[in-house]
Amino acid sequence: MGLGLMNKKAKVLSITRKTDSEGFGFETVAILAEGRVFVEGRHGSERWANLGAFSEATDLFKLRNIPGLKITTKHYLELDGIRYNILSVENVKGRGMYIEILAKKVEASNG
Repeated sequence: MGLGLMNKKAKVLSITRKTDSEGFGFETVAILAEGRVFVEGRHGSERWANLGAFSEATDLFKLRNIPGLKITTKHYLELDGIRYNILSVENVKGRGMYIEILAKKVEASNG
């Protein structure tokens, strides 16, 4: 994967939900890493057909491995102000150079 294809900036976030002394909930967001990613939206390609188990995934992200950071499904991605819930993290070809992430766009519920 060349750097020319990795043309979007994304952040890896850790979100912690807490409750204050009066019982009101709030969340703290920590940026764990920021870097360039390749993004592929869901469409009718053969690749997406093979990912049938992840039917709720809306986007596929590829990024370089970040030394010292293990990205898990407990983390989130943020791209252009839109937050994505990570559904799956995979080491591409087992070489430890790139990570492939299947994620679902987080949409606010009304009401």
